[in-house]
Amino acid sequence: MRRTVTGIALVAATAALLAGCGSGGGDGKDAGAKQDTSKAPSPAASKPAGGQEVTREVTFEVRGQGSTQVLWTAGDSKTEQVNLPWTKTTRLTVKGAELKVGSLVSVVPGSVTGSDGQLEPASCVIKVDGKQVADNKDGKSIAGCKYLVR
Repeated sequence: MRRTVTGIALVAATAALLAGCGSGGGDGKDAGAKQDTSKAPSPAASKPAGGQEVTREVTFEVRGQGSTQVLWTAGDSKTEQVNLPWTKTTRLTVKGAELKVGSLVSVVPGSVTGSDGQLEPASCVIKVDGKQVADNKDGKSIAGCKYLVR
């Protein structure tokens, strides 16, 4: 249990730090914000003229039975007490430097009771534009799921 709480705190702190980086509020037109056109986004992404941003559909899933607390990050961080299985879909706009370095999305599920009666991390999955990009190996990783969306 202590490892799960420590893992949740670590991921939450990392997400908070990464969410604060690069959010200086500029207009994205500074000299260092040139876009690499060799890595075009998938056709499912919307891309306005000028190529300065893309919008992705991000889906978080936490599997299992019962209820647990879930911390998820996609631009903002939120914590919810949820009934399982749980799914959350949101849209994330990636712009400026995030197009190269990525914007962190993550989901950290709390513990659920396993088949042996012991607490274990719930299983989680992240999908971007319908494609699975991260999972925690059916709860074998206490760190949850994370991915850099570009």
